[in-house]
Amino acid sequence: MLRFRDNYRACKIFKLEQNYRSTQNIVDAANSLIAKNEEQIRKTVFSKNAKGSRVTVFSSYSDYEEAYLVSAKILDMMKESGYSYADFAILYRTNAQSRILEETMRKRMIKYKIYGSQSFYQRKEIKDVIAYFRVVINPSDEESVKRIINYPARGIGDTTVDKLQSAAVSANVSLWQVISSPSEYAVAINKGTAAKLRDFFLLIDDFRDQNKKMSAVEIAEYIIKRSGIAGTLFQDTSVEGISRQENVQELLNAINEFVSMRQEEGSENTSLTDFLIEVSLMTDQDNDKDENADQVTLMTVHAAKGLEFKNVFIVGMENDLFPSQRVMHNPRAIEEERRLFYVALTRAKENCMITFSKNRYRNGQSNTATPSFFIEDIDSKYIDFHDNIELPVRSGESYSSFSRSNTYGGHGMPGRNPAWDAEVTWHDISGKNRPAGKPVKSVRQQSAASLNTTRMKSVEAATAGSVANVNTLEGLTVGNKVLHERFGEGEVIALEGMGGNAKATVKFRNSGEKKLLLKFAKLVVCE
Repeated sequence: MLRFRDNYRACKIFKLEQNYRSTQNIVDAANSLIAKNEEQIRKTVFSKNAKGSRVTVFSSYSDYEEAYLVSAKILDMMKESGYSYADFAILYRTNAQSRILEETMRKRMIKYKIYGSQSFYQRKEIKDVIAYFRVVINPSDEESVKRIINYPARGIGDTTVDKLQSAAVSANVSLWQVISSPSEYAVAINKGTAAKLRDFFLLIDDFRDQNKKMSAVEIAEYIIKRSGIAGTLFQDTSVEGISRQENVQELLNAINEFVSMRQEEGSENTSLTDFLIEVSLMTDQDNDKDENADQVTLMTVHAAKGLEFKNVFIVGMENDLFPSQRVMHNPRAIEEERRLFYVALTRAKENCMITFSKNRYRNGQSNTATPSFFIEDIDSKYIDFHDNIELPVRSGESYSSFSRSNTYGGHGMPGRNPAWDAEVTWHDISGKNRPAGKPVKSVRQQSAASLNTTRMKSVEAATAGSVANVNTLEGLTVGNKVLHERFGEGEVIALEGMGGNAKATVKFRNSGEKKLLLKFAKLVVCE
């Protein structure tokens, strides 16, 4: 019965996809991919269109560089071929991946829309966490207070909130003042409710106190755990629940990235308040969006079914992401993921571009990644590998292992180097899987481990000296090829300062020109 259902589903997919408007090369690539599935009714699909371009595969050093690579390619194709924004779609496996793509689109002034979902900072779980942040910074933010006063549920209902608000209006004070001392404002509540309000007040008061002592990343993690949000999210193991968990994890990545980039730029504005200011600017842009405007479409692969675009980017094609980590040892689930990739490929009518990163940020750490073995499932005659990419070789009948190490972080298992397994562990924000007392490899160590170069050395700024333009600093020279944990590969075009003020201006291949403070930048020289 199960086999019949799988065959029926596969057959149904092919019937729906009979009338392709994709070029023949894209259709042939998709056919060669789906042929790897055993549970299907064999059928070849054809296109009446021209042969067209082959599927192009791009690699990037990090997920951050990947987003810049995609945005740069969109702008180049618009300039060279006259495409409009609406001719492009970016497909990803999980909703959380949209965050870094959205931020890059904003920085490059590319108009976009999220199809079938909301912009990252408009998602409920993100707005809930942000509301906590806002109340910690400013308890007089009434809307944020009302949003979180009973989330997670703590027995403070709407009737109580209405009484508190009425008392605040009558006394011409803030809602927070009434919450801090409801008896002073004669709020008609019982002792049990008064105790719950007191607990809420003390919780926020504790957050405000800790915010004076902790970094933005530390206080964010502390709030998510102590508020009960982490516990609530991780109790839900449904597909939607896991998506919400991933989104909150990605918010922590965003805060960590914000702090790191500000430090590298030499800015001291790295507090939670500074992060909220940046988020406010981004959410203001979200509110101004016109759904009917000419825009690039961002969406999950699931949401893309039935849609077609002239140009499609499929991003994040890495093992443990697409296919998902949850299905890597389940052959039937792997086939379902492959069908999903098949759908993604056939959304493209003219050009299909696949991207993967050699490193991807999770929980504030850069983790080595390997290209999805689904890419290898496509017949090589239908693929162009950009920059002489060489995929690792998959051995035997395993769905999830490669046989040799490679320049993209493959070390015998997908997604991470097993030599790090005792040191680097996927952990959730609830802290349940965080190993106690385990050292974690620095990003600089990871960079050196995953780039295949003849020699590499870390950049260390000189310890003394006056600020001036120079051609050489200790470990770094103008013209050096360097590697950055987020921006990828670049070339040093200028140096200035000494000691703690030493800076390098680097022109990165995809991320543009950046001026970086060396004591924070963690550059690696490629010799």
